[in-house]
Amino acid sequence: MTMLEFDFKKQIMVLKKEKNAVVLAHNYQLPEVQDVADFTGDSLALSKNAASTDADVIVFCGVHFMAETASIICPDKRVLIPDLEAGCSLASTINAQELKAWKDEHPNAAVVSYVNTTAEVKALSDYCCTSSNAVKVVSSIPAAQEVLFLPDLFLGSYVAEVTKRKNMYIWPGECHVHAGIKAEDINSMLATFKNADFLVHPECSCTSSTMYHMSKGDLSKTGHILSTEGMMKHARTSNAEQFVVATETGILYRMKKENPEKEFIPIKRDAVCKYMKKIDLQKVYNSLAHNVYEVKVPSDVADKARLAIDRMLSIS
Repeated sequence: MTMLEFDFKKQIMVLKKEKNAVVLAHNYQLPEVQDVADFTGDSLALSKNAASTDADVIVFCGVHFMAETASIICPDKRVLIPDLEAGCSLASTINAQELKAWKDEHPNAAVVSYVNTTAEVKALSDYCCTSSNAVKVVSSIPAAQEVLFLPDLFLGSYVAEVTKRKNMYIWPGECHVHAGIKAEDINSMLATFKNADFLVHPECSCTSSTMYHMSKGDLSKTGHILSTEGMMKHARTSNAEQFVVATETGILYRMKKENPEKEFIPIKRDAVCKYMKKIDLQKVYNSLAHNVYEVKVPSDVADKARLAIDRMLSIS
């Protein structure tokens, strides 16, 4: 039997039962990977889904920091990622050594790290945050205390604009694929599709620049800033027939699948994360069949990182 003839989807379903495993797929994964997943969604929500199951094995179809987060939240489960090269250009813009040096320059500052960071960086942080709760997390910190926000320049600038905080320092990191989303590009799309609803998904670095432009009043139309499930619900219940969507294009597959009679237009057709697209069905099968590649965060790092995550969750 050749690889072309091998039914990976069928074998994945068999292996999931044999190994008491669940497959988690981020919204930006390939369509065929989403189709074999037990849960599809955002990284933090997926880790919570995994923790709520009695599965022994988690196959995380996403990028490396997401698998680390699952390992932190689910220390008693084996966490696998089908491709070790599925990284994140935003997360790689800062490492633990750089953060330590930055903290030394601001010894009394509170450190707020976006979830798109490594476990080692989270372990050196006081709080984690997502795009949707970053303003709330920063607002919870005493006004007189300095804040070090990392690594997303656009998300940090958005938070600073909304909170009007003057003692906030922002790490100059950005997503390599999506930093090019400009206000003029967005306005051009909104002018072309005048009757479309404008949906902005905050759980992705590619839309932090869009959120920033919205806060500055640079856009001709205000978008609906919604979580993934919020976007899906809005798409189902809105009377609009067209939707301009500001996020990675992978989510359009799920949107079209659930709303075949409606049109979903990406804010940029090349807003594609090459790392999210590294995982395919063959790699998911290989991961389940051979227990590769395991992601295990050392307990001392995991405990500190979990504290930063728990602080975020208590605020949210």
